[in-house]
Amino acid sequence: MTAIRPYRQILRRKSRQVRVGTVPVGGDAPISVQSMTNTPTSDAAATIAQIRSLEEAGADIVRVSCPDEASTAALAEIVKAAKVPIVADIHFHYRRAIEAAEAGAACLRINPGNIGSRERVKEVVKAARDHGCSMRIGVNAGSLERELLEKYGEPCPEAMVESALNHARMLEDEGFHEFKISVKASDVFLAVAAYQQLAEACDYPLHLGITEAGALRTGTIKSAIGMGSLLWAGIGDTIRVSLSADPVEEIKAGFEILKALGLRRRGVTVIACPSCARQQFDVIKTVERLEERLAHIAVPMTVSVIGCVVNGPGEARETDIGFTGGGNNTHMVYLAGQQDHRLKDQDIVEHLAGLVEKKAAEIIAREKAGKAAAE
Repeated sequence: MTAIRPYRQILRRKSRQVRVGTVPVGGDAPISVQSMTNTPTSDAAATIAQIRSLEEAGADIVRVSCPDEASTAALAEIVKAAKVPIVADIHFHYRRAIEAAEAGAACLRINPGNIGSRERVKEVVKAARDHGCSMRIGVNAGSLERELLEKYGEPCPEAMVESALNHARMLEDEGFHEFKISVKASDVFLAVAAYQQLAEACDYPLHLGITEAGALRTGTIKSAIGMGSLLWAGIGDTIRVSLSADPVEEIKAGFEILKALGLRRRGVTVIACPSCARQQFDVIKTVERLEERLAHIAVPMTVSVIGCVVNGPGEARETDIGFTGGGNNTHMVYLAGQQDHRLKDQDIVEHLAGLVEKKAAEIIAREKAGKAAAE
């Protein structure tokens, strides 16, 4: 395919790098995509099953909530079974953070608004250092410290950034620097402004999110607007799309946001027209079935599905596999931007899926051969 054009390049903010288990976050590392389980963490089997689904969807990191001793007691089994790093989400009780570190969590997420006194933070830092955990300072507009709310009168970007930096200094005073920061809000304007200010105030990696964004459609749109504008400006090192939906949908949405900005590539990107009276086949139904059929493909690839010859040939030139509707139920298939063969009276979805699977297998084989040769 064509090289990246200058107008598509995003200059990422320079940040220091930390590690969440095996996953680097910040610096020149790819922007990681994460989600959070919604099963009772104390039910290790159910939580592991959900983590497995998230791993298959492409999750780089998975977070689990640890609200009680039963949850941290189950964490060791969960961490052992997971293929991706596990972040322990801690609120209110610092002992849960210590227990999570002892259980093998790769990262501890703490909320400065409710974790407790400075002495308790010191104990959490010691546990993180002793067990090789990184940390995330997770500031939320809905749970800011009382003194900051009294100072500013309401949740605002300045209050959120002050909360984050105050807590960062507490960790720094303990000689601990393996942490990232988030300043989330359900209000897009508030979240974006807070992240912009925080990005200028420190060089720590930033975890992006629009918290409590809503259901699948509305939450994805809010997240795409908020996180998309930050990512476009080069801000953000790891992301979580917060949806009131199956957590797997968060991973899908996260990758789609990154793919739209050219920041990550995973799976098949289908370019499709909205269809009109010129369409020579049912575009909407075809695309719907095709995306479902190709959900298992992780190899990055582009496929254009256009209903007629107005834009079809042009889009096909820019995609790995192209399909353009033609008259008399005779359509054109493009490979690598060139006309390759016609398709008539066949199942469009299965035909295109077969081409994608073949190309994906060839790419995987080449990559394996290249690695073998390098070794």
